[in-house]
Amino acid sequence: MEERSLPRAERRRRTEGRILDAARALFADVGYERTTIRAVAKAAEIDPALVMQYFGNKQELFRQAVRVTPVPEADLDADELVERLLGTINLKMAKLPQSSLAMMRSMLTHPEAAVSAREVLSGQIDRLAESLPAEDARVRAALVMTIMLGVTVGHQLLELDELRDLPQEEIAKVLRPALRAITAPDGS
Repeated sequence: MEERSLPRAERRRRTEGRILDAARALFADVGYERTTIRAVAKAAEIDPALVMQYFGNKQELFRQAVRVTPVPEADLDADELVERLLGTINLKMAKLPQSSLAMMRSMLTHPEAAVSAREVLSGQIDRLAESLPAEDARVRAALVMTIMLGVTVGHQLLELDELRDLPQEEIAKVLRPALRAITAPDGS
């Protein structure tokens, strides 16, 4: 079906999708600082004014481009929770979505990107804290998220040899006692 014959809402959704795809690719490849609205528009094959019309500014474009759909962690006991977390290691060691790479590459070098990263991580911390039966659940959740982020950064951005060649099961075996200690209500 030709683009012009589509309903207006569908054309708008497709244009927004092209903009976000182009933005994810550029943020992942060159980071926040070097990605421009003009470059995103060129990659999406649209006028730069449309990028601004859809997203308002570069920070909002970045926020939308790196948005991650949350996965609830409800009703898991401590061991199930640790195993669920360890099960995500294979995702962190595989080729990450461009939105994740864009956020990781930019969060340490640009304040606006750091704000977006904190918002995403804060949401993940909130969801994880709901599953932890401890008074200091948010602190524990933040420590777990920091460990998991560190594994991802070490593998994806730093390309540490020690992590690159290690099977997921080995990483999980080493992390399991630490994650259990952090997520256990009594810290044991």
